[in-house]
Amino acid sequence: MKPVVYNSPSLANSDLLQLGDDIRTLYESGVRWFHIDLMDGHYVPNLCFPLRILSDLRNRYPSIVLDTHIMVDNPIDYLEQLSLSHVDYVSFHADSTAFVIRTIERIHSYGMKAGIAINPSQRIDIIEPYIDLLDMVTVMAVEPGFAGQKFMETSVARVYEIAKMRKQRNLNFLINIDGAINYKNLKPCIRCGANVIVTGIYTIFKQPEGIESACHKFDCEVKDAFANGFLECAY
Repeated sequence: MKPVVYNSPSLANSDLLQLGDDIRTLYESGVRWFHIDLMDGHYVPNLCFPLRILSDLRNRYPSIVLDTHIMVDNPIDYLEQLSLSHVDYVSFHADSTAFVIRTIERIHSYGMKAGIAINPSQRIDIIEPYIDLLDMVTVMAVEPGFAGQKFMETSVARVYEIAKMRKQRNLNFLINIDGAINYKNLKPCIRCGANVIVTGIYTIFKQPEGIESACHKFDCEVKDAFANGFLECAY
């Protein structure tokens, strides 16, 4: 596959009292991917966003890509509702169900793209039995469930190992890196083959220069990473 990188801001990092304004600013700044976390309070000890946010986003901004990360038990139970909002990508955790392949196939049956999220404590080769079915692999760089954690440096090498698997098998799934991305670890992740960068408080939100300037800085960092080239086997 050709190198590509998308800025996918995690809306859970916005001040919820100004969420609508932040989304509009992101869109006007050229952002077309939006990362939406859904949590059920069981798979992770937190709650986040009602399903309605997906339909509201789709209705207001029909051209955006809804990059939806579901941290829930029994993810298959949510798929019909997600499809009604025309979600693009659904990423679920491999240990949240005993029926991973069935869940992937159900996602595809609804016309959505399927992703697997791998926690820091999990081996990356857990995706081997179904790697050919995936549209996205999400490398969690923090334990799932809460914003504001520290980026786990071993995540960069994990991105590269998955990129090598992708190249060896001549596959085209996207690699998503999720959790505490900042400007120290952004370029290494990109050079190792990451395609979807879930940005948050360390890159886009709560930045002193504001969201618009932060998005411009992100774009410049991506261009610089491309100019410096990629590691062998990243693509």
